[in-house]
Amino acid sequence: MEKDRILYPCYFNAALGREQGRRVPLALAQKGVTMQELERALKRSGLPFRVEPGSHPTHWFRRDGRAVVPWSGSKEALLRRVAGALEARK
Repeated sequence: MEKDRILYPCYFNAALGREQGRRVPLALAQKGVTMQELERALKRSGLPFRVEPGSHPTHWFRRDGRAVVPWSGSKEALLRRVAGALEARK
């Protein structure tokens, strides 16, 4: 059964520490990931998603937005798949 998984750009930001919201290992993280880059990575991954307004609780003042992805696997697997697609951004 698929559950909606919420992804924030800060999950992939190499400039942030784990305690500041980064969820992927530094080896998979990129500097300054924006919502637009996250959207492009999700499209490259072939994943259905929708974008919503909102902010990560740690960065409540930024209002970067978030992506909601229906996913039946672990969130860790989803994060790694999207991080791999982010690497192709440059």
